Amino acid sequence: MGFSHELSAHYFRLLKDGGEIIVTANNLNGKASIDQIRSHLAHISRMFADGNFNAAVLIHDTNPPGTATMTRLKSQIRYQLSEIDKGGKIRIYSSPEATDAVHAFLLFQIVDHKTADVPTIGSQLRLKRAVLLYPLFRNSFVPALARA
Repeated sequence: MGFSHELSAHYFRLLKDGGEIIVTANNLNGKASIDQIRSHLAHISRMFADGNFNAAVLIHDTNPPGTATMTRLKSQIRYQLSEIDKGGKIRIYSSPEATDAVHAFLLFQIVDHKTADVPTIGSQLRLKRAVLLYPLFRNSFVPALARA
């Protein structure tokens, strides 16, 4: 990955029409980390748009659920990159047919990165609630993702 996991935080949100990948530097003054995050997100958003999920396979040492369908339906998925304070965000817009695959991919990310994000559609990042709920959901998605 093009930036330090120790110096950054990942967030994944499932939305009715896709989702979001958000990465921020832990330190507001970490300009180098912020630049690396933005560069990495720009790179993977282009790869994902081309139906190329090789970076995800290298990072996670497995083929994340949903990627085969996302590759097949790549023309029905749009990746919008934006800069945010301390990092960047990829907003994923998907057709109804592709949304389940996008959600499977993002749920896998939540579990694998151990983000404590709330794994429900349309949820806002509420860290206190997410921290409380994460232990309840963490193991319940692993078998479902293995079948996806």
